[in-house]
Amino acid sequence: MRLSVLNRSEGFPRGLRRLAPKLVAGLCAAFLAACSSMPEILHHSENPLSPETVALIGQKGMQPGAPIFVRIFKEESELEVWKMRDDSRYYHFKTYPICNWSGELGPKLKEGDKQAPEGFYTVSQTQLNPNSKYYLAFNLGFPNAYDRAHGRTGQALMVHGDCKSAGCYAMTDALAEEIYALARDSLRGGQESFEVHAYPFRMTQEKLDRFKKHRWYGFWRTMKEGYDFFEVNRVPPAIAVCERRYVVNALYEPGVQLDPAGACPRFKRPQLAPFSPRPAEWQLANERLTMPGPRTRVAREVAADATRAQSIFATTTGSLGESRGMPPGASALGFVPP
Repeated sequence: MRLSVLNRSEGFPRGLRRLAPKLVAGLCAAFLAACSSMPEILHHSENPLSPETVALIGQKGMQPGAPIFVRIFKEESELEVWKMRDDSRYYHFKTYPICNWSGELGPKLKEGDKQAPEGFYTVSQTQLNPNSKYYLAFNLGFPNAYDRAHGRTGQALMVHGDCKSAGCYAMTDALAEEIYALARDSLRGGQESFEVHAYPFRMTQEKLDRFKKHRWYGFWRTMKEGYDFFEVNRVPPAIAVCERRYVVNALYEPGVQLDPAGACPRFKRPQLAPFSPRPAEWQLANERLTMPGPRTRVAREVAADATRAQSIFATTTGSLGESRGMPPGASALGFVPP
């Protein structure tokens, strides 16, 4: 038997041979069209807000890309997101439970102390981390100018997903995704950066009075200034650092360069009309929506630990912490200009 190998002129009808290139081209075009019509798979950092969340933004008279403001309260294990409305005041959007945070009440001091920061921080676009090993995150910006003036060390202190913390605020993946999306959309909407105020507890006078002998009482009194300013005005205060302390609601002359460790220059305190909602919007201005979620740190246990720490510190030092040794012209409430 003789075997033969088919060449391009054998085994195919002549008409089909002429059509083959067109058939191949047609199949390729169909394949590419099918690929282009497939839905794009988004990275989870680009997931849009849920329809329910978008609807809530509309119900509250807000815009998805409007500026945000964030407050954190350790003892209560809560993170609040506020959004600006067209009157340039901020309205509560949601309160999110903090699944876990590490350390105790008080600021972070050094690398490795596993202490979650307290203070006034600023977050810009470059601080968002879409590739966090804890799902999604944004960097608080520790150490800030105040922290550096006090020689504090540490890095990569985040608000992130999951429920593990070694100096961060862990929110669970689901809640972190929504918080991240709110931050992402506000920054893309034109907000250059947003403020994060991290407090030991809700800074009411009653709660602060529990800690008059605590190491950080003087520091917390200064932080209360920022808390009170926002409560009254519904606008985050301008924060500056000089004489190694925070200065709340200070307006300096153009071109003034602040030295966080140096003397505070003269400044003015801008007067802002206290927040007063429109008559038909009192309910909107005062309503609070809290999301469900786990809280590893129970408030009463956090408070008990802080009380024990206060007793130990008062017994061993008899000090009020940062309220000692203040420079002239300063007080526990911040610098008082001449």
